[in-house]
Amino acid sequence: MELEKLKKKIYARIEELPTLPAVIPKIIKLMENPDCDTGDITEAISHDPALTSKILKVANSAYYGFPQKITSLDRAVALLGFNMVKSLALSVGVIRCLPKNHSSVNFTAKGLWIHSLAVATVLKGLAERAEMSGESEAFFVIGLLHDIGKLVLNEFFQDSFQLALSQVAQDGSRELWKVEMELIGLDHGQVGGILLKRWKFPESIRLPIAFHHSPEQWEVEYERHIVLLNIADCLAREIGFGGAGNPPVPGMIEEYIKKANVPPMVLDELKKELEHSKDGIYGFFEAVS
Repeated sequence: MELEKLKKKIYARIEELPTLPAVIPKIIKLMENPDCDTGDITEAISHDPALTSKILKVANSAYYGFPQKITSLDRAVALLGFNMVKSLALSVGVIRCLPKNHSSVNFTAKGLWIHSLAVATVLKGLAERAEMSGESEAFFVIGLLHDIGKLVLNEFFQDSFQLALSQVAQDGSRELWKVEMELIGLDHGQVGGILLKRWKFPESIRLPIAFHHSPEQWEVEYERHIVLLNIADCLAREIGFGGAGNPPVPGMIEEYIKKANVPPMVLDELKKELEHSKDGIYGFFEAVS
């Protein structure tokens, strides 16, 4: 199918997805507003009781491990930080409206979100160690949403997507995104980018997701974001958080480590942290599901 026709078809099918909670576009605008403060974000979130409840559940989950129960958004902001609460609100709001069905042998929504949470955890850690700590919460969102295109493909192009998953499962040396390109014409990163563009996400989040498997289209401004995302993705898969349909391909991570010049010691630290975070990651998923 011609690329533009394929994109139009995806746009049309995206319209069939549940609409984003009304608070999410407000949070996206607040993320882009340098004058936004704690009161603005807590007021916006508080108008959505279901979202508020989910955020407090996450804040009280084993992922964060606070000793005392957090009972208000103001307390959550004080403990988690203003930017992290914005990122959580955005992430939880998106998860709520995406498909959760159509599981198969090689793919489940739960497996995708567990993998994505692992990637988000590592990516935030990489950003903090790469002198990009001011962006670490945005990196968390990028990691958490980097594979949402798979949910769209599984919902609306299921036969082709399932065939791609099956081929990758049978041949562990093939990368899922390349098989998607062969069978569908777009990979899951590009499809996720289309969805986020439709939802008016900022380019700083949308572009690293859209192009994380398309090196020839990498935006120079976000190349480091994309390289770190791929390191986090590979690392999560290597140590067992790989339930998103694409098993680890040997040798992939070395290329990205060289590009980003990440010291081996940092990777070892992140591996240990991720292994210790397993219960917390599952607790986070249970809190938002």
